[in-house]
Amino acid sequence: MNLSAITNNPIAVVSLIFLGFILLELVLGCFFQPRGQRRDVLQEIIGSSLLLGLTFPLIMFLAGTGLGELVPEWRGALADLPWVAGIALFLLFDDMTQYWWHRLSHKVPVLYNLHRAHHSAPYMSVRIVYRNNSFYYLLMPGIWFSAALIYLGLAQEYYVYLIVKMLVIFGAHSSVAWDEKLYKIRALRPLMWLLERTISTPSTHSAHHGLDADDGVTHYKGNYGNLLFFWDVLFGSAKITRRRPEHYGIEDMAPVSWQQELFWPLVRRPAPRAERLADEVAQ
Repeated sequence: MNLSAITNNPIAVVSLIFLGFILLELVLGCFFQPRGQRRDVLQEIIGSSLLLGLTFPLIMFLAGTGLGELVPEWRGALADLPWVAGIALFLLFDDMTQYWWHRLSHKVPVLYNLHRAHHSAPYMSVRIVYRNNSFYYLLMPGIWFSAALIYLGLAQEYYVYLIVKMLVIFGAHSSVAWDEKLYKIRALRPLMWLLERTISTPSTHSAHHGLDADDGVTHYKGNYGNLLFFWDVLFGSAKITRRRPEHYGIEDMAPVSWQQELFWPLVRRPAPRAERLADEVAQ
């Protein structure tokens, strides 16, 4: 097996990190969720497969091919840029734009239809990281900007950035609350104060997925950051409690079918009665 072929392939990098977190949750006995239903399993398998197997490669191909036709002289133009500057460009053009895309998706009903699958899960787990409508990712500006930066010669910087970002995002969604015990270590208090204001943690991101806005923890109209929670701090959408909600899901919205959540606007179908009843019981 060619190791460089794996490490220089973003799909392989993401898949390996994804698998690592799945194994971690399996070992710790928190991968299989008692509140999960058949629809949850289908959404998570199909959503993840479509992103990693189709949407992401398609964007990379279209962006690279399109730029190659339009501006062939720009290929590799930033290859000599210092690596710190290259990482900074990905933070701005990928992570910050994803923050605003995510925030906008919670403000605009049409866009929320593309994102609600991610929030309908009644639990936190690495399983839900890519549980999203495919059009949500297809329209996400950050992926297109990343493809453009790779075309401009920042592929190696992207792989480093991607590894760090995926570790943070998978860790923030995981049912393994790695930050909880660290908060209790007195010597780490200054570090944790800084860390929770810099990157997404299980505490801050689980609050974004909470069900009940009045529980004192849930903040689903904030804590939008993916890699950097700093964007929430900077743009006034942060809430830090160091606690996790007791319940997760979508508040005050009628459930729709899993097919609609994954494939809207191509599919418009209300949830069957059995799914509505199960959703009410879970909440």
